[in-house]
Amino acid sequence: MMRVGVIGASGRMGQAVLQELSESELVPAAAVVSAHSARLGQPTLAGLNFCAGSELQAGAVDALIDFSLPAALASNLQLAQRLGVPIVVCTTGLNTEHEGLLESAAKSIPLLYAANTSVGVCLLEQLVHLTSASLPAADIEITEAHHSAKRDGPSGTALLLGKAAARGRGANFADVDAGVRGDGLREPGSIGFAVLRAADITGEHSVLVAQPGERIELQHRVTDRRIFASGAVHAAQWLVEQPAGRYSMADSLNLRDHLTTLLKQI
Repeated sequence: MMRVGVIGASGRMGQAVLQELSESELVPAAAVVSAHSARLGQPTLAGLNFCAGSELQAGAVDALIDFSLPAALASNLQLAQRLGVPIVVCTTGLNTEHEGLLESAAKSIPLLYAANTSVGVCLLEQLVHLTSASLPAADIEITEAHHSAKRDGPSGTALLLGKAAARGRGANFADVDAGVRGDGLREPGSIGFAVLRAADITGEHSVLVAQPGERIELQHRVTDRRIFASGAVHAAQWLVEQPAGRYSMADSLNLRDHLTTLLKQI
C-alpha cells in the first residue's frame, strides 16, 4: 500500500489529511511538523507521533503532502528531493521567489502545486478561463471569504482564478491585477479582489463577469474541509505515477481534455 507523509500535520488541513488517509486504503506514514514545534513526539489521531522532517529516512514514504507555511517551502522541497519522492504542495501565500523554488524542484521530482485541491474549484478555474475569453470586454471582480484565522489574502484560490481570467484574455496577470479594491476609478481590463474574514467560513469564492445590461456570477462554496483533503490524497495517488515535472490539479483530473471534448460537441 502507498505510504504518505503529511507536512504541517498539526494544522487544520494536516489533521484533515491524516484523517482522510486513515479512512482510505493508503497508509499515513509520517506526521511532519517544524523541528521547533511543541508537538514533536506527541501522538496524532492517525496513530503516529509528530516528527521533524529530518527524522525521515529514504523508503519511509512514497509521497508527501504539504499543508504548511510559505516559510517552510524550501526545506520541505529539500526533504522531498532527499527522499526522492513526489510532493503535493498545497501551501498558499507564495511569492515569486517561492515559484522559483517550485520550478527548480520539479526538475528532479514530480511536483504538483495546488492552491486549492477541490475538484469543484479546479472546474471553476476552467470555466473562468472560458468565460473571460468569451467576453473580453467584460469587467471581472473576484470575492473570497474564509475563516478569521486565515493569514493570507487574497487567497491562493482567488489569485488562481484571477490568473485564469487573465490567461483567457492573453494578458499577463501582473499587468491587470488591481489587488484589493480601494479608492480610485476602476481601470478598464483590470481584475480586482474583495476579501472577507469571518468566523469559521471554510472557503467561498465568487467571480463576477459583468458588462452593460447583464452579468454572470460563477461561485463555489466549501462546507467541509475534508473536500480539500480528499483532493490532495487523489493528487498524491496520481502523482506517484508521473515522471519529474510540475503538474496541476487539472492535470490529475484530465479536466482540460474533458472540456475540449465537450466544447467540440456544442
